[in-house]
Amino acid sequence: MKLWAISDLHLACPANRRGIEQLPPHPDDWLILAGDVGETQGQLSYALATLVPRFKKLVWVPGNHDLWTVRDPDGKLRGEAKYRRLVEICRSYGVLTPEDPYPTWPVPDAEGRRVVLVPLFVLYDYSLRPPHVSEEGAVRWAAEVGLRCSDEDVLHPDPFPSRSEWCADRLRYTEQRLQSTAAKGYRTILVSHFPLHLDGELPGRLRRFSIWCGTRATHDWHRRFDAEAVIYGHLHIKRSHRVDGVRFEEVSLGYPNEWDQAGGVLPYLRQILPAPSGDDG
Repeated sequence: MKLWAISDLHLACPANRRGIEQLPPHPDDWLILAGDVGETQGQLSYALATLVPRFKKLVWVPGNHDLWTVRDPDGKLRGEAKYRRLVEICRSYGVLTPEDPYPTWPVPDAEGRRVVLVPLFVLYDYSLRPPHVSEEGAVRWAAEVGLRCSDEDVLHPDPFPSRSEWCADRLRYTEQRLQSTAAKGYRTILVSHFPLHLDGELPGRLRRFSIWCGTRATHDWHRRFDAEAVIYGHLHIKRSHRVDGVRFEEVSLGYPNEWDQAGGVLPYLRQILPAPSGDDG
């Protein structure tokens, strides 16, 4: 029995859809989908219809693309309403979301402690910027090197006045749940689309993209909530590394030019539990 993770399937791309169709069954294993499955309700439904029969259990968190309001025959839901609709779709397939009770991994860790999977949705708040840049000036600062995230046009925060305020609301809700989990003595697998701890991973001019990559408020969550591992995507920089001794896994597949289509999607499933040895870096 194994726990696998992948993110950034981007199923608006036909090559990526063909890739997941070719995944072999893993009837005893669980799969984490760490966001950016697609851009529409139909693409999420397609992914779940394809993957649910191949795994014992699926756990999903939203990415920024999932929350976009784009041309979609299923409607023009925005912001919180779009997120809640995606949660409903997941639940209709028996897939766990950030709104559901955290599932316990059936196998205790090496110390005999129970491990819970914690799917998170906390968004971002432009706080990952230099001290001299204000929140109001963050988007202009990124634009100085030609960067502008499409979220600014198609990820709406309704009914919140801004994405930062939506993020603050999600942080309050999530911290309360995490504190209750920590009080029970569980270890955690923290799962987020956005990095919980951004540690110099973006090279060169892409460092300015960091403003759309999470929030400083989560930078110590791997320590505060006794994480066995932290799973994330969004960056399209596949890597395994450690922060304060905790394993961090960026598990993105990416766009068709970012993965080897000849080898298929299977090599991009990252094993999370049991923890593989000797694969850091």
